[in-house]
Amino acid sequence: MKLSEILKNGIFDENPVLVQLVGLCSVLAVSTSFINGLSMGLAVIFVLCCSNIVVSLLRKVIPDTIRIPAFIVVIATFVTILEMFLNAYLESVYKALGIFLPLIVVNCTILARAESFASKNKLIPSLVDGLGMGLGFTLTLSILGAVRELLGKGTLLSGTAAEINVFGEGFQAAGIWVAPPGAFILLGIFIAVFNVIMKKRKAKAAE
Repeated sequence: MKLSEILKNGIFDENPVLVQLVGLCSVLAVSTSFINGLSMGLAVIFVLCCSNIVVSLLRKVIPDTIRIPAFIVVIATFVTILEMFLNAYLESVYKALGIFLPLIVVNCTILARAESFASKNKLIPSLVDGLGMGLGFTLTLSILGAVRELLGKGTLLSGTAAEINVFGEGFQAAGIWVAPPGAFILLGIFIAVFNVIMKKRKAKAAE
């Protein structure tokens, strides 16, 4: 498979959130704003790419009988490094992501890519696979966070110096969109729209 196809696969064809429906706990909990969604997405990209690289390099060394525990140790190492970095230099992001930052260790997307792709492929394809899956996760989380923030607060980039009050002072925000029910509703709509678009693309490609 070409590198461009591997990248596209992670963003569209096997999007971890909209197609595979994995890692939804952090998606629903963290996507209360664009910044939170983007931050979690970038964290997942870092861990995905780094863990895929290490797993690919060690794929012929790790015995099959202990491969899953070994993969988890690799993933946990990079999550710990990321936690320490954010806590030291980006404390606001560290606090915003909260308990869901260490839970990246058991994110199904990361473990699944280590098992199904990185453990069977060379370094560069594994890196691109991690980047593609990470971008698919990040784009979905960021857009979902932006929509929830707009509907639930009327702002973008809230909590930063660049905060924008999109709809003005008179906007009556609906708090449900930044609450758990709103996350479920919007994610369901996202999945439905995405599937319709992908089906139409496949139908055109088949013509």
